[in-house]
Amino acid sequence: MPPDAQSQAAQGGRRRTGVGRGAHPRPVGFLHTRTTAQAAFRRPWRPPPVLTTHQGGATELHAPGHGGPDPRIGGKGKPPPRARAKPCGLARASSPGRRRSRRRDPAGLQGPLTVQRPSASARPPGALSPADPAAPWALGAMGAAEPLRSVLWVKQQRCAVSLDPARALLRWWRSPGPEAGAPGADACSVPISEIITVEETDINGKHYTSGKWQKMEKPYAFTVHRVRRARRHRWRWAQVTFWCPEEQLCHLWLQTLRELLEKLTSRPKHLLVFINPFGGKGQGKRIYERKVAPLFTLASITTEIIVTEHANHAKESLYELNIDKYDGVVCVGGDGMFSEVLHGLVGRTQRDAGVDQDQPRAALVPSPLRIGIIPAGSTDCVCYSTVGTNDAETSALHIVVGDSLAMDVSSVHHNSTLLRYSVSLLGYGFYGDIIKDSERKRWMGLVRYDFSGLKTFLSHHCYEGTVSFLPAQHTVGSPRDRKPCRAGCFVCRQSKQQLEAEQRRSLYGLESTEEVEEWKVVCGQFLAINATNMSCACPRSPQGLSPAAHLGDGSSDLILIRKCSRFNFLRFLVRHTNQGDQFDFTFVEVYRVKKFQFVPKPAEDEDGSVRGRGKKRLGQLCSDRPPCCCAVSSSAWNCDGEVLSSPAIEVRVHCQLVRLFARGIEENSKQESQR
Repeated sequence: MPPDAQSQAAQGGRRRTGVGRGAHPRPVGFLHTRTTAQAAFRRPWRPPPVLTTHQGGATELHAPGHGGPDPRIGGKGKPPPRARAKPCGLARASSPGRRRSRRRDPAGLQGPLTVQRPSASARPPGALSPADPAAPWALGAMGAAEPLRSVLWVKQQRCAVSLDPARALLRWWRSPGPEAGAPGADACSVPISEIITVEETDINGKHYTSGKWQKMEKPYAFTVHRVRRARRHRWRWAQVTFWCPEEQLCHLWLQTLRELLEKLTSRPKHLLVFINPFGGKGQGKRIYERKVAPLFTLASITTEIIVTEHANHAKESLYELNIDKYDGVVCVGGDGMFSEVLHGLVGRTQRDAGVDQDQPRAALVPSPLRIGIIPAGSTDCVCYSTVGTNDAETSALHIVVGDSLAMDVSSVHHNSTLLRYSVSLLGYGFYGDIIKDSERKRWMGLVRYDFSGLKTFLSHHCYEGTVSFLPAQHTVGSPRDRKPCRAGCFVCRQSKQQLEAEQRRSLYGLESTEEVEEWKVVCGQFLAINATNMSCACPRSPQGLSPAAHLGDGSSDLILIRKCSRFNFLRFLVRHTNQGDQFDFTFVEVYRVKKFQFVPKPAEDEDGSVRGRGKKRLGQLCSDRPPCCCAVSSSAWNCDGEVLSSPAIEVRVHCQLVRLFARGIEENSKQESQR
């Protein structure tokens, strides 16, 4: 035993931290266990340790004045309590310094999401660059592209931590032995792209050892804020703290992780936020302040917030503001709020590019800014179809990590005049009557949709007209192949290449191939005519109106529901709420198209050019079904929840015209959260 230890042991029991009979006495503040001191915390007596780097990159720790390595390493003592067999570092992040409240507020939120703001300094004092040859923890000439591996502590567990810049992956696993070993079943990993931020942890903390809590002499730790997957495609903010034996090692990890995060240029830094205080249940502002703003602060994202005061406020603002200074636009509200932002961004982009939006055959210019959706509406169809859930925290995390998802947009024209843009549902007949009737009952609140739906179903109106469409030949698959659009969709990637080829040919000019394209014509009486650019999934209809519709393939699924009985139509509607094939009926037809036109019967009688042109192109005769016994009149179009009074329209799909802060629904998303 060294002389200093003997003198301290002789002072009495107060200077002993006995861990069992026969244990070495040691000063208070030294963390020591028999099984964990061998390669984790080699803390010397005093003065500080000396690290010697040998040829080949090996390092050895010596205690000055004692003639060799620390004599207490491998000393006898009571082993620490046995750790629970669970993945290390997977505790859910909670509010710093207090327990998480379980009381729910009127908006259905479990208290505010409180996170700690990262330190302002990008580099801690005394931090060493990974390429600095003076770094004693460097493995040879450690560079930013070389793997980094250390033995650190996570939640009182000795873990091997590995950072592979080439794979952009951070991993850690329990390693009770002196060697790091290979990852086991309890190994945890997080991609660098899903790390929100990393910060140095300032803790006058305590570390558990020998069944007691002891103050550490000077702890060194860093915290990684990251994304944790939960059930039903939801994301949650989580954090894991890594304890380091030396300050230089802690700074090395901080510097390496921060350099990798700085290379993620797709992450937004400055955002324009529109909040609709009236949409849905009127909780948009509350949801943003409690669930979204803390995450933006944690990620060092600055925002400019505009609370909308009237209809089209967001659209007007986007036409007037200097949007070049923003990295994206975020809308807090429902599908109506998203539609406002969409029209403002697309319209502003076409105005700046000199494109005439009223020209149906004009090729539109994609918007340079991404749109983020924080769901706070009644259905949140767009958010549900692109993320897989209508959860505000999940959408905020997709914005923070800088995800990008390209999406198709359909332009709706009437007599060479742009009516609206559509991204989800364009419905005539049943869905058009519902939205038209519900507008007169806004005083009923959200119940008006159920009331108008029941009323429209009982009325059972049919509408006669002619649908002419151009099939989408460039896409792979069909509306009935039961292959939904998921993250990294092959069909959408292929369509993007097709779009780039078309852009090189047209150079944003007018198309010239329409006259030789083969159109098809369908005539008859219809209960509903629906065109969907996405699945249109929502909590009430998890599969949506068209489960196999793709977000960015440059096509729309055209669904024609011919005249049928009320019972059969009810069977068709019920199929949307289960796993059944809603297209498996004789009165239902579905086509994948990139353009289509509709002319109702009264307008067709005045001008039969559409039907005549379709017969000339297709060389076929339109056979109308037997006359319908119910009243035949003109309906309205439901364009993403807005009423279009003009029944005769022309629709074109513009491939991947806008981008969202989203990733698409992940196929293998974990259904159970790790605790």
